[in-house]
Formats: sequence, structure tokens, C-alpha cells
Amino acid sequence: MSAAPWQREWQTAIREPAELIDALKLDPALVTPARRAAEGFELRVPRAFLERIEPGNPRDPLLQQVLPVDLETGTPPDFVKDPVGDGASLQNGGVIHKYHGRALLIATGACAINCRYCFRRHFPYAEANASTGQWRNALAYLQGDTSLHEVILSGGDPLSLADRRLSALAEALQAIPHLRRLRIHSRLPVVLPSRVDDDLLAWLAGGRLTPVMVIHANHPNELDDRVGSAMRRLQAAGVRLFNQTVLLRDINDDAAVLTELSERLFSIGVQPYYLHLLDRVEGAGHFEVDERRACQVMQALASQLPGYLLPRLVREVAGEPWKVPIDWSGGC
Repeated sequence: MSAAPWQREWQTAIREPAELIDALKLDPALVTPARRAAEGFELRVPRAFLERIEPGNPRDPLLQQVLPVDLETGTPPDFVKDPVGDGASLQNGGVIHKYHGRALLIATGACAINCRYCFRRHFPYAEANASTGQWRNALAYLQGDTSLHEVILSGGDPLSLADRRLSALAEALQAIPHLRRLRIHSRLPVVLPSRVDDDLLAWLAGGRLTPVMVIHANHPNELDDRVGSAMRRLQAAGVRLFNQTVLLRDINDDAAVLTELSERLFSIGVQPYYLHLLDRVEGAGHFEVDERRACQVMQALASQLPGYLLPRLVREVAGEPWKVPIDWSGGC
């Protein structure tokens, strides 16, 4: 079977720092520190995403999300490998069950893009991954807990898997009577919008479970015309669309940037959902925005947007039964 167009695009992603730096006409002196940082967490950037980065600009907000830098090797002591407590909630078969009524499947460890702030950059995907054993253990766990109404496919990125595998999984999930919704957490429709094709829409929107997709965009520059077209196709197929954003220092910790992001999202049919404070994962300390600054940004954002375009400011705290909301109204 020949590869789909999106798979061919993914296979040509840039994985060598020198190639990325040369393609963007950046200072060659960046290559050595980028290679050093990439030893701990490899570089991966699809060319469709590369096209949205401004050549010659080392401060480009999209470039900063993907370029390995030396700061990743100098981690503060309170930044850890598992900042959100995934390990403690991990069940047999790659299921993470933290919250009432819903459980998350680690469908794969693969991603189309390696974001440098990724909270699962140290996750043991080889041992904890629902696709091992053809989903049997994960499905058995979901079948056995009738309090579950929603299953969330995550990763890595679940949409990095082929549609024939995802279609088979979706069919098996539909056969579990107490499930009502199938939620996909994916960055692929943003970084590789060709992923939204007829085969994807056929299995995602063609079953009993209500389809929900939570995409991940941090900056309005990520939302080009191809992304807009992909979102409209998903919306037309009946997929409920939401976005989650991570608040990142010198990238989007600015009310004007986040205002434009919410406006663009809504214009392409996506509801702003969460604005996450950074998960304190080892290697990502240089991205952190402190809570006081986050509250100032939210206050300014609230003065510019209607309430339905305001994302909820949250932090994930290991062991808590929900995302912890941050009360920004009083300035923290």
C-alpha cells in the first residue's frame, strides 16, 4: 500500500539542526549547541511548518518552539521528568486514568513535530503505549470501567498512526456501550494540515461516538490558509473543535498575540479552550512564564475579547482530580 500524501510529507521532516539552520538562513554558530541539545530530545520539524517561520529571524516565535538550545541542558531543580504525574496514573495497556468519566490512551510515542517544551519529552513510550498488543489491554481496561464515558487518544500524537489502524481502534471503542465520546488530542492538523484527508474523516466522523478534536496552536502565525482549510473540513464533518495553548516566555506571553490567536481560531471554527501554565518538565525551564505575569496577560486579554473567546488559565498538578484553574481576576 502506497503512503498517503501526509505520510510522505512527514517522512521528509527536518531532523538535522544544520539543515534547519541553513534552510532558515540563520547563524551557523547555532548548529553546535542545537546538536548538543538534540542529543537529549531530537529535532523534528515538518516542512509545512518550516514555511511559516521567518528566515533570518532567530527570535521567530515558531522557531523558538522547535530549535534545540543549550538552555535545555541547564534545568532548575524543581523541573522533573514527569511533572504531571502520568506515571502514577498509568494502567496496564498504556491507559492514563486521572479524571472521573474519561481516560487517556497513549496511542503512540511518535509526533510530527518535537516541541521543545513537551511535557512528555521523557515519557517511557517503549514500555507504556496502548498500541503494543494491538490495543487488547487498553480496550479491556475501558470495557471494565463503566464509569468511563469518554476516551482520549493522545501520545506522542495519535494522528501519526495510519488511518487503517485508527479506524480499527475506533470500531473497537464504538463497541464499548458506556462510551459516548471519542476525543483526539493532536498537533498534526496544525503542523501538517494535509493529515486531514478523506480517510481520516471517514473513521473519525462515521461512527457512533461523538467526535471531538483538541488541537494545539500557540501563536497566530501557526494558522495559515492550509490549517484553516483543514479545520473547516473537520467542522463540516461534525467534529467539535477546541484549541489548547501553552503560555511560553517571549513567544506568546502577550495579550495582543493571544487576542489574535483566539480571533483566528474562532474564524476557522475552533473554540479557544485552555491556556496552560508550563508543565515543569526537565529541559523546558527557559519557557516558563510566572503566575503573576500570566494573570496580567489574562486581565489584558479579558479587556480585549468577549468571554466566549477567552481560554481558561489552568495548571496541571499531579494528583489533583482536575485541571487547576488560576484565579487571575485579582491579579494573582
